[in-house]
Amino acid sequence: MAGIADFLDSLIGGFDLICFALAIGGLLWGLFVLRPWQVRDGYQYNSALLDTAVALIYKGAFFLALAQAFKIVLKIWLMTAVLEQWPFPEFAQTTQFIGGIVRTLLTLFFAVYCYRYLAKHPFSKQYWVNSGVAAIPMIVSGAWLVHAAGRFDNQVMLMSLTVGHQLAAAAWIGGVFQLINLWFLRSGQKVPANLWPLLLKRFSLFGLSAVGMILVSGLPIALQYIDSWDGLIGTGYGNLLMVKVVLLALALGFAWLNKTAVARYLQYGNGDALTRSVPYYIEAEALILMILLFTAASLASQPPAIDIPTLTATWQEVLNTFSPQMPQTSSPTHTALIAGEAGRVAIVGQVPSLAATEWSNYNHNIAGIFITTMSFFAMLSYLKFARENKVLALSKYWPLGFVGLGIFLFFRSDAETWPLGPVGFWESTFNNGEVLQHRIATLLVFVLGVFELMARKNQDPQSKLPYVFPVLSAFGGLMLLTHSHVGFQAKSAFLIQVGHTTMGIFSLILACGRWLELKLDNPGKTIAGFISVAALFQIGIILMFYREPLY
Repeated sequence: MAGIADFLDSLIGGFDLICFALAIGGLLWGLFVLRPWQVRDGYQYNSALLDTAVALIYKGAFFLALAQAFKIVLKIWLMTAVLEQWPFPEFAQTTQFIGGIVRTLLTLFFAVYCYRYLAKHPFSKQYWVNSGVAAIPMIVSGAWLVHAAGRFDNQVMLMSLTVGHQLAAAAWIGGVFQLINLWFLRSGQKVPANLWPLLLKRFSLFGLSAVGMILVSGLPIALQYIDSWDGLIGTGYGNLLMVKVVLLALALGFAWLNKTAVARYLQYGNGDALTRSVPYYIEAEALILMILLFTAASLASQPPAIDIPTLTATWQEVLNTFSPQMPQTSSPTHTALIAGEAGRVAIVGQVPSLAATEWSNYNHNIAGIFITTMSFFAMLSYLKFARENKVLALSKYWPLGFVGLGIFLFFRSDAETWPLGPVGFWESTFNNGEVLQHRIATLLVFVLGVFELMARKNQDPQSKLPYVFPVLSAFGGLMLLTHSHVGFQAKSAFLIQVGHTTMGIFSLILACGRWLELKLDNPGKTIAGFISVAALFQIGIILMFYREPLY
């Protein structure tokens, strides 16, 4: 069961940050964007807007307390499984345990106050300010649960910067969640239509300030934890930091589109984009930001680059991971693979297995051929001449490739486990976090193909079936960005990780593109759809050139 505990620990960290954004970001939204105590009638606020805004705050806080408590339970579970003994009383004296318990209690206090008082007086400035005061101890307590708390140099500065970084991220992301809530209320005609452009305009300045704070606080932290270019390019910490930067840039791209639409409305009175595209850009932005939070949680589990100088890959080794080469189309026998497993997984005197490496390369390269081929036909399906040709029109059935890929991966992903290997299905699934993730990914691929094929054949405009593809693609991207290999094999594990994280970014672009294709009108609809399958093509190329390090 240690595999499940380890896997859940990496996911619950992202959920924790999302809840923090809902609670604290929603609070800052009320204090600095809504300001419901000011000229209420002039802004035409109503109880529906304030009630749902406050509900997101206290629900986020309650779930944050639950997540924090669950993280403590998971750590106890994981230590018990690994050490094969009860970790108390030693664990009770650690900063992680004490800080986790304190933060859980402080979060509960904040949640209860918002539920009991702020929810009943949502137009009162006093209760909003009091809620802010109640949140301060909880926010500060998070400083003892980050990397900086365990360092000897610049500890106070790094802890303070990390808290400021988390606060700024929560302000932006929590505000985006509140904008989505506002759009749902406006669509349901539960709030006046004029609130939508008004609050979009207000949030533009607020969000820009939050992004500025993210950059100002994040840069010194990065410089403290990464002391060289190789540390940035050649370590798991540096790689995930670069992923965060890319995701931040994507989210800022959507934010810029939204700001441009608001400026056009204020200058020319053209509000079409505010209702026909901006809400869906905000949804895509929210999706990217949520995945960014899971990436940030994974980053927290990586040793800072400055601490592992002897385990850092060079930039040449990283580039070699992506260098074009002929795909491997022949596989070693299963017997040869199993023969080398004992030496490969030995705790002492570990011997790399050529058969295991070639088995993995074959799996990835064949998967790349599957994906590149199907995405090529997918791109064809968006071209007018292909749709008008009877033969090329069959390209619309490209999702069938996912079904075949899912079947292939089921048999090949983990050859030492059932159905090919001696280790049982349930035993391997629940005792190895990497195998568990492979099993989930295999199921996702198969289901993705079945549902997307059904969705593209279904002509019902009210069907929700097409939305399965972007949701599962986003989850697949999440799996890739949080994908963990064996710890303490930092260099070789990183060279595997760097390919996974790059594919994770393209999976997210795939998800956002398909989502916008379903939401936007033409020409944006077709452009988004083509970008989506082009991202899938890039994933296929990466897989075709995949080579696992033999050390």
